[in-house]
Amino acid sequence: MPAAKPPEFRRRALDLVAMGEPVAQVAKGLGISEGTLRRWMAIDAVDSGRVEGLTSAEKRELIELRRKTRVLEMENEILKRASAYFARENILPK
Repeated sequence: MPAAKPPEFRRRALDLVAMGEPVAQVAKGLGISEGTLRRWMAIDAVDSGRVEGLTSAEKRELIELRRKTRVLEMENEILKRASAYFARENILPK
């Protein structure tokens, strides 16, 4: 997988397309695929509010919240098993 391009590089590519340069020409000139440039254009359209969808910040937040949920669910399962074990062994203080 190729290395991620810096945000400045992406912004410049999007600016070139916005100035009227053909997508294929900009992509070729910058050494990226046309599909990559079109994906950047779609992401920019959502992030700028021109198109509905989850913005990049919202996607990052969703990923982080899902990760935290997974951890909490695992911790909860561990606590349930520990509680069941201690209840079975009558180890819990009364």
